[in-house]
Amino acid sequence: QVQLVESGGGLVQPGGSLRPSCAASGSTSDGYTIGWFRQVPGKEREGVSRIRSNYGGTHYADSVKGRFTISRDNAKNTVYLQMNSLKPEDTAIYYCAAGESTTIQYLAGALFIYGMDYWGKGTLVTVSS
Repeated sequence: QVQLVESGGGLVQPGGSLRPSCAASGSTSDGYTIGWFRQVPGKEREGVSRIRSNYGGTHYADSVKGRFTISRDNAKNTVYLQMNSLKPEDTAIYYCAAGESTTIQYLAGALFIYGMDYWGKGTLVTVSS
């Protein structure tokens, strides 16, 4: 069992930065792949980024590539999502999730991440002037 807690969301102006974090606890949580997702009420949840557990390989949705960076600190069991050059369309609830065996698929630039077993409760990011 793995527990995930997101923090670090908030209100930021367009062009600003935030760094939400995902703290994991439980058995061998550092052996899990971690993904970040976001969801706007009334819309489908979408994949944002994924970081592998072993060599730390990363993937990003085209909409955030070059602006967001995912990283992990296994000593702290924490994964970060550095978000720069934020846009109003980045406003959403951001969730992290963990999975032992995950796969990804790109479709028209959208990132689909499959195989997540555990989910956090989310942190709200609002980009507005």
